[in-house]
Amino acid sequence: MQKLGLNQSLQQKLSPQQIQFIKLLQVPTAELESRIEEELEVNPALEEGEDEQPEDRSENNEEEYQETSGSEDEVDIADYLRDDDYNSYKTQSDGGGDDDDDREMPIPMGTSLHEQLTTQLGYLGLNEHEEAIGKQLVGSIEADGYIRRELEAIVNDLAFSQGIETTLEEVERILKKIQSFDPPGIAARNLQECLLLQLERMDNGHDIDVAVAKQILTECFDEFTKKHYQKIQKKLGTEDEEFVRDAVELIVRLNPKPGSGSSAGMIKNQVVIPDYILTNNNGKLELALNSRNAPELRISRSYTEMFKAYDKGDKKDKKLKEAVTFVKQKLDAAKWFIDAIKQRQQTLLKTMKAIVDFQYDFFQEGDETKLKPMILKDIAQMIGMDISTVSRVASSKYVQTDFGIYPLKYFFSEGITTDSGEEVSSREVKKIIQDIIDGEDKNKPFSDDKLEKILNEKGYNIARRTVAKYREQLNIPVARLRKEL
Repeated sequence: MQKLGLNQSLQQKLSPQQIQFIKLLQVPTAELESRIEEELEVNPALEEGEDEQPEDRSENNEEEYQETSGSEDEVDIADYLRDDDYNSYKTQSDGGGDDDDDREMPIPMGTSLHEQLTTQLGYLGLNEHEEAIGKQLVGSIEADGYIRRELEAIVNDLAFSQGIETTLEEVERILKKIQSFDPPGIAARNLQECLLLQLERMDNGHDIDVAVAKQILTECFDEFTKKHYQKIQKKLGTEDEEFVRDAVELIVRLNPKPGSGSSAGMIKNQVVIPDYILTNNNGKLELALNSRNAPELRISRSYTEMFKAYDKGDKKDKKLKEAVTFVKQKLDAAKWFIDAIKQRQQTLLKTMKAIVDFQYDFFQEGDETKLKPMILKDIAQMIGMDISTVSRVASSKYVQTDFGIYPLKYFFSEGITTDSGEEVSSREVKKIIQDIIDGEDKNKPFSDDKLEKILNEKGYNIARRTVAKYREQLNIPVARLRKEL
């Protein structure tokens, strides 16, 4: 039985301009130009270039542009010609100045691992069937460079998702070709295979250390991972400790995560443009937004001229009304886009100013230990905005300082309370852990329990599990694996 009921609910909907703003807020400066180009292509009412000064209009001419009261189809052209709003949407810096020479400081960044491997795949001269298998394998490689998905599962993936019939032997044959790619050790299925692949590249048939290292990984891998060097000597039938030590030192110099450590030769230069420029002018911090690659935008004059014809024409002409409706939609979209760009710049600057104020001591000297605990909520409260807004600003944004270029996420960290009641950044604690481990006796490396005691003696109230978490975040192995011969 169907019933007709009346329900009342409260809902919040985003306006088109709010949606534009949210999307643009996440875009870093390096990608803003392409985003603007996309908008220019789809909206003829939006033009690139400085806005023209409006012509002097007589009182009679101004009346020509006025909106007739009560007509919902007619538009006030003045909405699209306010030069104070749209002449320049770029936000100026606190420090002033017109010199843009230092607004772009590109730094090299590596291309993605999959892009590198796909490029190399094209050099193998595979047929269409083999290339499809190769692409499936490359797509299965994880960020650290390993293929952990079983080859049988990849065979099934090809059959079900692409309709490609293949065999385990064929997939393994193509995998071997991919394992010859750079960086060495790529596409291994486990650590043992990864290290052996790298040694194969180094093997010239004459290097005894390489030969012994391959033997250790093949016959004594379990002992090697546990650093039971005496058992390795016994298994290899030698009492010469140096014989084993040289081979082990060769192995530990290999890259256990080839995907995250591509060789320098594989890195292409990509321009990463910092979104902010922060300079220290005799102790005064001056913040500027980098808006060099955001061109001036304006509303199309030719589109506004159409409204003149509409005002003079027959208000009942259906085709003319349809044309003006289309023009109005494009003008509204252009106006919204310029507003969103302007609001983006203002929000970026407002957020970064708060971060600079919060981390003032760090930005004065660049001393990592002077970073204060700071979370998204802290900045959101300072600028009176939502946490999600701060998160979008911090995402993929960079600031150029006198002592390097930093991602904004670098300045956010949790806090730890000391014996004196002072709250310090977890980044400071990590720096101390790194320094302690760098200075330890590698014959007797500190356990996490020992690190906890040392930190507690220094006044940092920190649990062993937290020490272990920070050590792992620093990519430092456990004490047993830091032990050296």
